[in-house]
Amino acid sequence: MEMNEFVLKYGCNPHQKPARVYMKEGTLPFKILNGRPGYINLMDAFNSWQLVKELRNATGLCSAASFKHVSPAGAAVAVPLNDVLKKAYAVSDMELSPAAIAYSRARGADRMSSYGDFAAISDEVDLSAAKILKASVSDGIIAPSYSKEALELLKTKKKGNYCIIQIDPNYEPEEMEKREIFGVTFEQKRDDAVITDDLLKNIVTDNKNMPESAKRDLLISMITLKYTQSNSVCFAVDGQVIGVGAGQQSRVHRTRLAASKADIWFLRQHPTVLSLPFKEGLKRPEMDNVIDQYLRDDVTPEETIGWKDVFTEIPKKLTLDEKKDWLSKLQGVSLGSDAFFPFRDNIDRASKSGVKYIVQPGGSIRDDIVIKTCNDYNMVMSFSNLRLFHH
Repeated sequence: MEMNEFVLKYGCNPHQKPARVYMKEGTLPFKILNGRPGYINLMDAFNSWQLVKELRNATGLCSAASFKHVSPAGAAVAVPLNDVLKKAYAVSDMELSPAAIAYSRARGADRMSSYGDFAAISDEVDLSAAKILKASVSDGIIAPSYSKEALELLKTKKKGNYCIIQIDPNYEPEEMEKREIFGVTFEQKRDDAVITDDLLKNIVTDNKNMPESAKRDLLISMITLKYTQSNSVCFAVDGQVIGVGAGQQSRVHRTRLAASKADIWFLRQHPTVLSLPFKEGLKRPEMDNVIDQYLRDDVTPEETIGWKDVFTEIPKKLTLDEKKDWLSKLQGVSLGSDAFFPFRDNIDRASKSGVKYIVQPGGSIRDDIVIKTCNDYNMVMSFSNLRLFHH
């Protein structure tokens, strides 16, 4: 049934009542097939839908995103998974459609942050993708359509309360957008910049060798940044995001954050981690939390007391040298920045996490220093001349 208003239980917080979403003209461009999404759910849904729609248009591949609190924890396109990633993403025994692959990758970027996510898939959600969603702790999904079998399965999730939204894939918002802050109305032309590989042509480093796979990953990074709370950087490789640093006031702090997430993503594929002796019957979120704790350098003996309840035997932790050796194998990573790099420290940190390709707007008074630093590491860097702040 078409409608121009949907009344919400409350706004961002339970005390913020009343709350609603509505169209001043016409009808809402979505249908709620199941559940009752909240204010933040819908913010995540609409941001994530725009992201996957753009990824689909830019790459021609089925795309997916995993959103939490109006920023992506992960995003990806349907590049086939190798056996290591299948095991790391807990999908080894499943038949994977493109939609299932894309969401497995998006969810696998940062499994801790994706806990309780809102998912988006650019194509029809089929049974294969629905099975992964059913097994994940997730609040909802937005997609253009659902197969009958997928819809029936997802309607059983969360005791029948899982949010399922069907978006009109042809809907385009008005050119001008408005929002109110403190009773004051803000108006701007919406960010309709089209991100293509034309933005990668201005290569400013000595090394100008940018393969097609790197171009794809840089596009994924830029489109992800377009819907990430600023200041932000995004690491991507092999058709997926592997680390997002969002909403940090300091540019180097968000680079460190994104890099640390990329490191954890890769360390999760270490043979020792993949063979940790978990007890049978553990739920995946419990395992993810323990793996994250296992990989931390600062974990205390007190924090490991609970390990006896999850492991058949207490595993020996990876040493710093073992981690360093493994991380040295992470190579060919692409990095996007939503604004220019003001200092070389961002590049120095990125180099430690396998970054080879960079795209950023350029325009800093220290561009020459940043370019020289990239040259020192034999990186390839493009200036896009496109800032991608999102608030």
